[in-house]
Amino acid sequence: MTVETESPNESPVVQGRLRRALAFVRRMPFMIAFTIVFFVIGIVTTTLWSPAREMPWFGQVATGLPSFAENRWWTVFTSPFFADPSFAYLTLLPLIVGGIGWAEWRFGTLRTIGLVLAGHIVGVLGAAGLLALLTPVDWAWSDRLAQTLDVGPSCGALTALVFAIATLPSPWRLRARIAVGLWAAISVLYLGQLYDLEHAIAIAAALIVSGLLPAFRHPEGRPSEREWRLIAFSGLIAIGAIQIIDLVIPYSGPLGDNEPVFSLLDVAIDVVVILLIANGVRLGHRVAWFFTVILGLFNVVLTVLTSALMPVLLSVDQISSPWQVLGLQLAPTILWIAMLVVMFVARGAFRVHIRPSRRHLSSTPVSVDEVRDTLHRTGGGTLSWMATWSANSHIKASGGVIAYQAHSGVAILLGDPIVPAGAERQALGEYATAAQRAGYIPCAFSSSEAVRKAMPDGWRSIVVAEDTLVDLPGLEFKGKAWGAVRTAINRAAREGVEFRMVRLADEPWSVRAQVRAISEQWTGDKGLPEMRFTLGTVDDAMDPEVAVGIAVDADGSLHGVTSWLPVYGPDGVVEGWTLDLMRRRDGGFGPVMEFLIGASAQHFSEAGHAYISLSGAPLVRTDDTEANAIYSVLDRIAELIEPLYGFRSLHKFKQKFNPRAEPMHLLYRDEGDLPRIGIALTRAYLPDASLHDLVVSAAPALRR
Repeated sequence: MTVETESPNESPVVQGRLRRALAFVRRMPFMIAFTIVFFVIGIVTTTLWSPAREMPWFGQVATGLPSFAENRWWTVFTSPFFADPSFAYLTLLPLIVGGIGWAEWRFGTLRTIGLVLAGHIVGVLGAAGLLALLTPVDWAWSDRLAQTLDVGPSCGALTALVFAIATLPSPWRLRARIAVGLWAAISVLYLGQLYDLEHAIAIAAALIVSGLLPAFRHPEGRPSEREWRLIAFSGLIAIGAIQIIDLVIPYSGPLGDNEPVFSLLDVAIDVVVILLIANGVRLGHRVAWFFTVILGLFNVVLTVLTSALMPVLLSVDQISSPWQVLGLQLAPTILWIAMLVVMFVARGAFRVHIRPSRRHLSSTPVSVDEVRDTLHRTGGGTLSWMATWSANSHIKASGGVIAYQAHSGVAILLGDPIVPAGAERQALGEYATAAQRAGYIPCAFSSSEAVRKAMPDGWRSIVVAEDTLVDLPGLEFKGKAWGAVRTAINRAAREGVEFRMVRLADEPWSVRAQVRAISEQWTGDKGLPEMRFTLGTVDDAMDPEVAVGIAVDADGSLHGVTSWLPVYGPDGVVEGWTLDLMRRRDGGFGPVMEFLIGASAQHFSEAGHAYISLSGAPLVRTDDTEANAIYSVLDRIAELIEPLYGFRSLHKFKQKFNPRAEPMHLLYRDEGDLPRIGIALTRAYLPDASLHDLVVSAAPALRR
């Protein structure tokens, strides 16, 4: 008899998926049950493929002023289980899952049922009540909607969604509320169907209530420069969307009937100009602020002139529907007035100059000598000496300096702020403000744990590397753990390879020429330009304060070179050294890196220093306790570039020296900045690489 056995890895995987599915069902039973009932009713009544409005019983289940006038109040509870037209089932499904499901996940089943029911009642009864109040008014739009019936669960789902949005952290909460509010306003003003009016009422009520309830109240305070720019950018996009609707979509809304030929030139000018200046507004450019104000004033003045000329137009019968023209201009004019108010109130958020030469974070230049003096005075972290490299710009902050590089619209703070102890939080705040005012996204790369704890409120962090530290007091290469290093040192002695710690700038030309030749050979083998940012070059190793370890044989041939950056303490004394340059000659002494690092550690230990840092390998971490979607993306990127630069291989090599690890963090404002930060970091590490270089070099990794 043959017995089929399950793969040893299959059962745990299947069980894990089943557990996650069961947890999903337990957390959102109402959403799942409602979705099932909703679609079952659609199948049974054939409304899933046939218009419900054409069914003879439609009036008995649909809400609207006619139903309530005839005392069919039960329709409040029957209408959520139907949809019309049939394709609305597909459009409603994401709203049900995203709105009701998210709310149930955050608030629980009973509270979510209450939110959905309350939102539906407020939406349908609020719309009916408003239309009843407008009955005496001779308004074609309200008269048409007063005779209309509607079905669907969208009011309740949108209410649940708005309350779920209230649980988001800042600034996503404000962004989502702006998006939902703009969508509701545009749809009711320009599409103007009964369900648009119901949605707008339900959303407005939910936004107000969710902002007033103590459980959802947040100390928002005055919007930051960044949020003012976001509000202005959203307003411009909304106005642009309205102009496109005017141009291409016929509608019959509260502002009148529109045919897609209205004011083509005016709309085209507005849309083109908005597209040109919207991104500038998002970045805080002064010139974009100026043109936005001019465009807004032009549209407001145009509406005022149209109103003033209306009696003349009526008397000479120049246009068939002059008041309708004025009505169609009214909504964008109201938005432009609101836009002008925002731009004047928030004018201080738009001070960025377009010219790159004027986009430094500070108008006061900071020399490299000042950076060195600050390091000698305040001390710094293991990466702080990199602030003296020529590729960096600097800004004074809190009695010290900050080194940064600007790439792709992002200002990247390198390592830790070089400031007196305890001033890190204030320095980060000053840096973030200066970056934002210059139109850059601020972030900090490879910051220490101490600086992470001092980051501004609302900022986030992820581990992007691990600093590997070797403590020097009492260092001895004894035991099995030091076998590889001990073997390399002993072998070097047998083969006549000696270690020397030098200042490269003081070495003879023959030594410096060999160092450059080895470095150029190593770079050429990579297929990409030499990496920068947290990785130095031979020119950086020429600094008189940088220690350089070389391995030389009896013939004067150089087999390898390492450079060590000083790490100053607050008393101006060098506490440790950070490994930077690592180069070896092809065909030379095999374990030259083990020998050089081990001999350097011995040298620094005998000199009385506290530690050496083998530096961090970017995108390498060993602690998986914080694993999430962001880390999964970073891990994938690390896998792709591993064949090119071997960060993980380098990290594994450093374990031969038995280091202790300390996390190095990327500090950023929110997840919306991460895509741009990723591009900026690529440019920082590979400033000379072309797109062709990146694609060609990454192709082998992508085929793996």
